[in-house]
Amino acid sequence: MGTTLYVCVTCRAGEPPGEDRARPGKRLAAALAALPAPPGVRVVPVECLSACSTGCAVALAGPGRWTYVYGRLGEADAAAILDGAARHAATADGLVPWRERPEIFRKQSIARIPPPEIPAP
Repeated sequence: MGTTLYVCVTCRAGEPPGEDRARPGKRLAAALAALPAPPGVRVVPVECLSACSTGCAVALAGPGRWTYVYGRLGEADAAAILDGAARHAATADGLVPWRERPEIFRKQSIARIPPPEIPAP
């Protein structure tokens, strides 16, 4: 088991469309790719996470784990994003205690989605 870090490469983060520069989401993906991925973490660029009003956005997911979507991220956050992904990967269920999450993950969460296998109450 592991964690997949999905990175929206189509995020514009409020920037107007332009052909002279890569979109902010693509720049974030490049910044993440430039750093070594933590053990148990796979970084996957994706076309859209439907979080356009809060781009740049990433999602953390894994089998049997809670999925998290985070927004308002940028290239400067790459190391903290990978740290948060490593913490997610180190858990059995994806639930990292709030105080142990990187600050950007404490303040910039968009959604928390239960795993499909979660038992009914």
